[in-house]
Amino acid sequence: MKRILAIMGSPRKNGNTHILLLKLLEAGKKVGSQGEMLFLGDLNIKECDGCHSCWKGNECSKNDDMNDIYKKIADSDVLVFGTPVYWYGPTGLMKLFLDRCVFFNCEENNKQIAGKSAVLVVPFEENTLETAKPLVDLFEKSFKYLNLNLIEQLLVPGVYKKGDVLKKKDAINRAIEIGTSIV
Repeated sequence: MKRILAIMGSPRKNGNTHILLLKLLEAGKKVGSQGEMLFLGDLNIKECDGCHSCWKGNECSKNDDMNDIYKKIADSDVLVFGTPVYWYGPTGLMKLFLDRCVFFNCEENNKQIAGKSAVLVVPFEENTLETAKPLVDLFEKSFKYLNLNLIEQLLVPGVYKKGDVLKKKDAINRAIEIGTSIV
């Protein structure tokens, strides 16, 4: 059974990012996966201060929720990163999370995630895909650095208000398709 960990980087529950991640997880569950969603806005995640303790194979020196999340990441088969575009990048919540993934930089810790599959789900207000390019580039480079395999992307332009994505049947169907196919 595949274990899917969805990382919800939007601070807005029941918004467009949340809806897409739920559709993906529900579809995966119907075909036999086990899914969990992390709401980054509900967690205490401090900034990385570059102490490099983790680069030596040690536990992160920060006493926050990331120390529990590292185990969840290691135990998952597929990581789904969901964030809207904020100023042509991810939300601050997602950026803090990504910064703390430096934990997986050292060889010992990288073995816990190398080769895992990653999915990127990005709804955003503007109508051109170019808007998401800096964010997508950031994730692609981060995934390469962490030895994660980006297997799917769902970019959904033109959604602003909470629930707008429900009017985009192609995006909803694509989230369902991704949830089914990654299992």
